[in-house]
Amino acid sequence: MSFKKFKGTSRNILLWAGVFFLVSLFFLAQLTDYSRETKQLSYSNFLKKVEAGEVDKVQIEGQEVYGTLKSKAHFETVVPQPFPDAELLRANQVDLNYLAPAASMGFWHILLLLFLVGLPIAAWFMLRQSRGGANQGGGNVFTMGKSKARMFMPAQIKTNFNSVAGAVEAKEDLEDVVDFLRNPEKYRRLGAKIPKGVLLVGEPGNGKTLLAKAVAGEANCPFFSISGSDFIEVFVGVGAARVRDLFAQARKHAPCIIFIDEIDAVGRQRGNGLGGGNDEREQTLNQLLTEMDGFDNTAATVVVLAATNRPDVLDKALLRPGRFDRRVDVPYPDVSSREQILRVHAKAVRIDPSVDLHKIARGTPGFTGADLANLINEAAINASKKNEDWVTVLDFEEARDRMLIGKELKTIVLSPEERKMTAYHEAGHALVRLMMPEITDPLHKVTIVPRGGALGVTHSLPEREKHSQSKDEMLASVMAALGGRIAEEITFHKVSTGASSDFQAASRLVRAMVCKYGMSEVLGPIDYDPRSEFGYSQDTARAIDAEVRAITEDCYAKAKKLLMENNDKLKLLADALLEHETMGAQEIYALLGIAPRDSHPIS
Repeated sequence: MSFKKFKGTSRNILLWAGVFFLVSLFFLAQLTDYSRETKQLSYSNFLKKVEAGEVDKVQIEGQEVYGTLKSKAHFETVVPQPFPDAELLRANQVDLNYLAPAASMGFWHILLLLFLVGLPIAAWFMLRQSRGGANQGGGNVFTMGKSKARMFMPAQIKTNFNSVAGAVEAKEDLEDVVDFLRNPEKYRRLGAKIPKGVLLVGEPGNGKTLLAKAVAGEANCPFFSISGSDFIEVFVGVGAARVRDLFAQARKHAPCIIFIDEIDAVGRQRGNGLGGGNDEREQTLNQLLTEMDGFDNTAATVVVLAATNRPDVLDKALLRPGRFDRRVDVPYPDVSSREQILRVHAKAVRIDPSVDLHKIARGTPGFTGADLANLINEAAINASKKNEDWVTVLDFEEARDRMLIGKELKTIVLSPEERKMTAYHEAGHALVRLMMPEITDPLHKVTIVPRGGALGVTHSLPEREKHSQSKDEMLASVMAALGGRIAEEITFHKVSTGASSDFQAASRLVRAMVCKYGMSEVLGPIDYDPRSEFGYSQDTARAIDAEVRAITEDCYAKAKKLLMENNDKLKLLADALLEHETMGAQEIYALLGIAPRDSHPIS
C-alpha cells in the first residue's frame, strides 16, 4: 500500500471515529439532561400534588408514571397495578394517557440502542475496507507483512536497451538474463542454469536502476521493484514476512524479475551490530538468502536484480554462487558514452546547432549519467532566464562551471590588489600547463570571476579518455597546481591564502604517488596504504613524509624556474585577464604566440 493511500485510509478512519464520538456525546447529553430535569416522587407525594392541583399531565406505562407539573417540571413515580386512583386524577382535571408496557422505551433510549448496535458493525466494515485497500504492501497492522514492491506488467514498461546510452559491457552481461527469460529451454536442454541473482555495482547516477528496467522491458515479463529499506520495519518479523510475500507474488507471475534497489540496506554483513534493530535486519537477510537458494526452492523462473554502490559491506552468503552469482559493474561513462547520453537528453531541448556535444562530452570527465542530464537541464534553465531562443555553448559553460565550482558570485567586490594577485595566480597555473604541452591536459579557459569558494579558475580539457597516468604526467599536474602560488611569490614577493586548495590537491597527488603507486625511488614499489591490515612503522611514516616533502619541493623549484624564464608571458597573460576577466584557450594561444595543441584522436 502506498503512503498516499495509507494516509487517505487513516484520515477516513479518524473522520468516522470523530463522528461516532460526537454522536455518542450528543446521545449521552440528551439522556443526562432528561435525567437531570426529571424529579423522582414517592407515590404519596404524587397523590398530594394531584389533590393540590399541581399536576398537569400524566402518562402511565405499566407501573411507571411520567408526568409534568403545571410549573413545567418533569417527574417520575411508581404506582400499584392496577392503578386505584385514576378517578382522583380525573377529578383534578389531569390529562391522563395510558401506554402499553411494551412501548415503555423512550425515544433517546431507542436511538442509543441503535447507535450501540451499529457502532461495531461500522467499525468492522471500515477495518475490512482498510485491509482490502492495502493489498499493495499496506500500512496498517493487518497488512504489515505484505510486500511493498510495485509490480509493473510488460505493457507498462517502455524502457529497453535502446533507452540506455553507453554502458555497453553492462548491457552485454544483462543480455544473457534477457535471453534466458525469453528462451529458457535453449539453456535447459544442455543443463545450463541461468544466474538467479545479478548484482549491479556502480556509483550513484550511473544508470543501475535504468538498466534493471531495460532488462524487464527487453524480457517482456512482469517486474517487481522495491527498495532494500522497504523490508525493514520497527516490528520484529515484518521484514522476513515481506520477503516471503514478495517471492510468493513473484512465483505466481513467473517468469519475472525482482529488482531490489540499495540492497546494502538489508544485505549488510551479519554479526556487526547489537540490539533488536540489527536482529530484525538479520532475520530479513536470512529469509532473503533462503528464498533465493534455500532447501525448499521451487523451479519458478524468478531472476533477482539488485543494485548497490557499497558491495564491500554485503554479506558473503549473499554473494556466493547460487544467489548473486553474477556481478555487473556499471562504471562512469567514457567520452563516447557521455556523448551518447548527452544526445539522448538533448532531444527534449532546443539546442543551438552550433553546439558541439562531442566537445562538451570531452569536458565532463567523471560525470555520471545523472550529472549529464542535470547539465542539459541547467543549460536550458540558463537560456530560459535570458529569454534566448536556443541553448548555446555559453549556457553549457555556465552550467558546467556552476556544477563543478559553484554559482558566480556577483556580489563579491575585490580590491585592485586582490584582483591583480588573482590574475597572476591564475596566469601562473595556465602558463605552467602551456609550457609542458606533452604531459598536461590542454588549456580550455581561464577566468578571474569569483565562483563558489574560488576567486578564479583555470580549466583544462582532457583531449582523450585516460585510464592511467604516467609519473611525468602526475608530476606535471603537481607543478601546475603550485604555479599559482609561485606566480604570486615572484611577482609580489609575498604570498596569500588563495593557494590552500592547490596545496591540498598537490599533497594528495604526491602522497598517492609515494604510498599507492610505488613511484618513489627511495621507498620503492611498495603499497603503504595506512588502512591496510599490515600498516607500517613510525620510521616508515617519517620516511614517507620526507619523500613527499622532497618531491613537492622539487616540483616547486622546477615550476618556479619555468615561470621565471617566461616572466614576460606571465605578465602579458595576467594583464589580459585583468582586462577581459575570462579568456579562452585560442585567445591565450594567440596572445602569447604559442602554437595551439595538436588534437589527438579520441577513442
